Amino acid sequence: MFQPVAIAPSILSANFMDLNHDIKLIEDAGAGWVHVDVMDGHFVPNLTMGVPLVKQLAKSTTLPLDVHLMIANPLEQLPWFIEAGAHSLTVHAEALGVSELVEAVALIHDAGCAAGVSIKPHTPVEALLPVIKDVDMVLIMSVEPGFSGQGYIQGSEEKVAQVVDLCRSMGVAPLIEVDGGIGVTTAPLVAAQGADVLVCGNAVYAAEDPARALQEVQQAAEAAREVALAQQEA
Repeated sequence: MFQPVAIAPSILSANFMDLNHDIKLIEDAGAGWVHVDVMDGHFVPNLTMGVPLVKQLAKSTTLPLDVHLMIANPLEQLPWFIEAGAHSLTVHAEALGVSELVEAVALIHDAGCAAGVSIKPHTPVEALLPVIKDVDMVLIMSVEPGFSGQGYIQGSEEKVAQVVDLCRSMGVAPLIEVDGGIGVTTAPLVAAQGADVLVCGNAVYAAEDPARALQEVQQAAEAAREVALAQQEA
């Protein structure tokens, strides 16, 4: 929470016919991570990339791979993505029972990866309680997961504030990531509340100048963060 803001462009919005170019572009622009949206057509109504692509990405970029598993059976598939070269693995609280969620986080950590847990827009933050002391990151969805290019759900920054409050009450400080409709106008809203990692899809890759767009989102978020911290200290 309240770490320097990192941008994690979602390659779901990249050009899959020239992915090496689009990865190099965000590396040079200062991206912090590469966000990889894995969808199975069951947990969410879409089917995207999987293990073979993650393996190739691990060979082609020095950026950490931030793998977001929007899948119904993460406990089965976690070992596949760990072996493929993921640096950070995020599972959905809604896809697992409490004991399974705890098991998933432990499995990720045992493999030496960072563990994240994601919640959908209408999932209460209390769903994080069983693992909040153990996770490295909380991913807050600011759209319903399943499709890229959706608009930011107004008020999602309040969810960020709720997660920050929960973490403070538990004496922990995981990274806070936000995914969905994040661009130059919405990034400041969530960054001011404590978001550290911002997933950007179309805001970067659909821009006329993706590198500049990435940097503008980061600058807008950092400026909002500085104002928020100054107000807290006043």
